[in-house]
Amino acid sequence: MPATPDYIRISAEIMNDVRSGRYQPGDKLPSIAQLCEQYNVSSSTIQIVLVRLEAIEAVDRRQGKGVFVTDPSTWLRKP
Repeated sequence: MPATPDYIRISAEIMNDVRSGRYQPGDKLPSIAQLCEQYNVSSSTIQIVLVRLEAIEAVDRRQGKGVFVTDPSTWLRKP
């Protein structure tokens, strides 16, 4: 069985961090450099993660400001 690609695994981990309350709506995510270090991946992988999260409206990317968690009730499925 092939390993899960990093960008899928990291996206899921960040979404789980929102579910668990580690990140609240309005919280700023760590910088791209910090996420690269935290997950031991390249910046292009983190860029893909952020594009995926933005596509489902889980985050709001603001140029020059950072990446912020949105209200999970708009994108999070109930179990």
